[in-house]
Amino acid sequence: MRNTLETRLGLFFALAMIAAVILIETVGGLDFFKPRFLVRARFNNVHELKQGDPVKMAGVQIGRIQSISIEGDGVEVTLRLTRPEQVKTGSKATIKFTGLMGQNYVSINFGAPDAPPVEENTLLETSEQVDLSTIMVKLDNVATGVENITKSFTGESINNLLGPFTDFLKENSPRLSAILENTRTISTQVAQGNGTVGKLIQDEQFYASAIQAVTNLTATTDEIRAAVNQARSVVDQISEGQGTLGKLAKDETLYSESTQAMTNLREILVKINTGQGSVGKLVNDESLFKNAKMTLQKVEKATEGLEDQGPLSILGTAVNKLF
Repeated sequence: MRNTLETRLGLFFALAMIAAVILIETVGGLDFFKPRFLVRARFNNVHELKQGDPVKMAGVQIGRIQSISIEGDGVEVTLRLTRPEQVKTGSKATIKFTGLMGQNYVSINFGAPDAPPVEENTLLETSEQVDLSTIMVKLDNVATGVENITKSFTGESINNLLGPFTDFLKENSPRLSAILENTRTISTQVAQGNGTVGKLIQDEQFYASAIQAVTNLTATTDEIRAAVNQARSVVDQISEGQGTLGKLAKDETLYSESTQAMTNLREILVKINTGQGSVGKLVNDESLFKNAKMTLQKVEKATEGLEDQGPLSILGTAVNKLF
């Protein structure tokens, strides 16, 4: 081969082309030397998505857009994946953009961890993003509303809004000045320790008294807590059948005896009410009551006769009765 200018220019351009291909492949512009694995996704709107835009998963590029075509009532996008093992069955594709003026791309989520990888030419599930134009229209409507609000605040409307308040301040200016002066005087007196509130704030003795009261309250609280603990201990002992009250509450024998005693007492009261026995007759026999009444009357008359006699006469009467 002759070392001519044409030969050297040909070698230079060949080497330049090889370097350009390697550089583009390294940057990611072309995928000639990478395996091709095609899957499909169908969207209602591709939002200015173009052929060659990247396909990403968690921000990492895993492929590019192979082609975009209208199929029926939707747009079918063919994705050429270089890492198909990362895309699982059930993964969803979404068209996203990197900013208001940024590049669009297709984002694929991970899917279920235990799902198998997708097969070639699989139609992926999709989710639609909000159209950027719709967002801009809404922002424009908001801006228009704010503009209309600001236009409504003219000088006349502001004057009508603040006019009554300004007139109120003018009419009551002396009163408001007096109120502010009184407030300043009161705050000065409080700061100097004058008056009830000032003493409450500045008096060290009151502070010591308050601390002592809190201490006494704490001690009282401790005593109450101790009394509650003692009462709880007594209740526990009663529940366990300890002591007199515990035995009264838990002893089955004592309960049975008490029940039997109440039964017997009820039977005795029934007998008395029905006139049985000596006590029942005493309570219910009218003739016995009359005899007792006549006896008491005779005793009363006898005592009246003894009151008229002297001690010797009473003694003589008693001796005669005896002998």
